[in-house]
Amino acid sequence: MTPGPAASAWVRLMPWVFVLIWSTGFIVAKYGLPHAPPLGFLVGRYVFSIACFMVWILWSRAQWPEDARQWWHLAVTGVLMHGCYLGGVWFAVEHGMGSGLAALIVGLQPVLTAVWVSRMMGATVTRTQWLGLLLGLGGLLLVVGRKLLAGTEVSVLTVSATVFALLAITAGTLYQKRFVRSVDVRTANLIQLAAALIVTWPLSQLETEPMVWNLQLIGAMAWAVLALTLGGSSLLYVLIQRGAATAVTSLFYLVPPTTAIMAWVLFDELITLTTVLGTALTALGVALVVRQPSPKD
Repeated sequence: MTPGPAASAWVRLMPWVFVLIWSTGFIVAKYGLPHAPPLGFLVGRYVFSIACFMVWILWSRAQWPEDARQWWHLAVTGVLMHGCYLGGVWFAVEHGMGSGLAALIVGLQPVLTAVWVSRMMGATVTRTQWLGLLLGLGGLLLVVGRKLLAGTEVSVLTVSATVFALLAITAGTLYQKRFVRSVDVRTANLIQLAAALIVTWPLSQLETEPMVWNLQLIGAMAWAVLALTLGGSSLLYVLIQRGAATAVTSLFYLVPPTTAIMAWVLFDELITLTTVLGTALTALGVALVVRQPSPKD
């Protein structure tokens, strides 16, 4: 059955909606982390998200995976892409790493993914796509370069946490593409979040900073649950299932430039000519990666 015009338009828009939603992650951290420990915030995010998904599943009568192995595969991706990735990034930001540097390190994901799929999985990454990956990385460096030179935010602890997050989301993306079959996005997300909660909650008990509930933290938590998890994570799951891993992960190149623009609007952070050029270069790189290759590529 051929999808209608509205469905086709939504499929084309999904990557860009995902980028807009995912780019708010560091904005949420800026609002939420002053009032909550990183892992404690994530535990709250997982709990409230699971509750929302459960209501949605019961209301819509969504189907659960019938194969026990799919439950296991979804749990593995949940631990990697929620627990380890988010935990590593938020831990690093809480302990002094700036969002620019964290975004740069995590932004290496498309290159790691391309190397893995071309060397280990036998998939083809065309010359045009390699050019796009390099252009995207160059644009990313331009966008966050000023922040990297402006402060001392590097330590063994923070760099280790961010590299751990980078490896986790790369492995999770590749694992999902390889092992997870197409199942209902609502039940899939609930299983992933439950697995992330199981590994995150014990670690959160080691934190001593209290959760200080106020309007700012409540707003950050609500956006993290409703937009980032129910919206962004669901879109990411669908995009991975529908597209090539290299093309999907290249979208992460667009997150830091989009975040920089949001920070300019919300916090009056400086937007320079270098940022504008880097954003344009990044967008060009992503366009080269996600476009349909011609036979001569």
